Amino acid sequence: MSLAPVHLVLGEEELLVERAIGEIVAQARELDPTVEVRRYRATELSPAELAESVSPSLFADARVIVLMAAHEAGKDLAAAITAQAADPADGVVLVVQHAGGARNKAMADALRKGGAAVTTCEKITRYEERADFVRNEVRRAGGTIAPAAVGALIEAVGNDLRELAAAANQLVADTGGAVDEQAVRRYHRGRAEASGFAVADKVVAGDRSGALEALRWAQALGVPSVLIADALADAVRTLAKVASAGRGDPNRLAGPLGMPPWKIRKAQQQVRSWRPEALAEAFAAAAEVNADVKGVAADADYALERAVLRMCAARERRD
Repeated sequence: MSLAPVHLVLGEEELLVERAIGEIVAQARELDPTVEVRRYRATELSPAELAESVSPSLFADARVIVLMAAHEAGKDLAAAITAQAADPADGVVLVVQHAGGARNKAMADALRKGGAAVTTCEKITRYEERADFVRNEVRRAGGTIAPAAVGALIEAVGNDLRELAAAANQLVADTGGAVDEQAVRRYHRGRAEASGFAVADKVVAGDRSGALEALRWAQALGVPSVLIADALADAVRTLAKVASAGRGDPNRLAGPLGMPPWKIRKAQQQVRSWRPEALAEAFAAAAEVNADVKGVAADADYALERAVLRMCAARERRD
């Protein structure tokens, strides 16, 4: 097994970046268990210090030099990184992490053109990308996951990749490898019921007492007020987007609406109980509480309770 002397880890998804660097270090240690690993941040390193780090040692010791946030490097250091990557020293592996934006893009392009091994770690923002991540995590842990369980896990755990990865691995271990929706609901019931999305689901369904109970549980368990307010706003936006799209096939609407088919299907059922005037009132309540929990209101908990009651009342109003 050989290891490229220069690696470009491109992107800002922290978990994927850490894994990519970890795999490079693991390969280097497989080749030489005594390899030394040094990690720097671009803003903390001068061109002279970089040159010293990557220069051959007297005893030809193997080294992995990890340079984090290279996009933040100044002009001189960026030039030094490019020069060192073009002529790497024997026994030294240079790993350059770049966020992938326009800042110091010329340096990243030069490394790529110079033959650096490139690993892409772009930010995961779309639901389908997150679902693919969950499926890959379960497969990586040696298990399988049912399609419905993927959505249930994301709904229960949230969007943080670290938490999704930990949950996927735990589920594989606890279920013997076959993860279904029932297993997800069983192992993550408490968290799902205490989340902001659980509060929003109860509001959308018109369950006033259930929404207030879920809200109080969430507050008691320390769910940030901002997250609960965001979940309320997201629920209303989803209803409005689905309502405006009509009763089309959820699979075909997924692309234009930017949400998974299961979420569209669920919203199509829920929106039937919401008149346009009720949605407008709910929108206003969501906007107001988002401002309230960010400092406008003196009591964020009270502001959330008031918003929940106002949104439920809008749904119930028939005049």
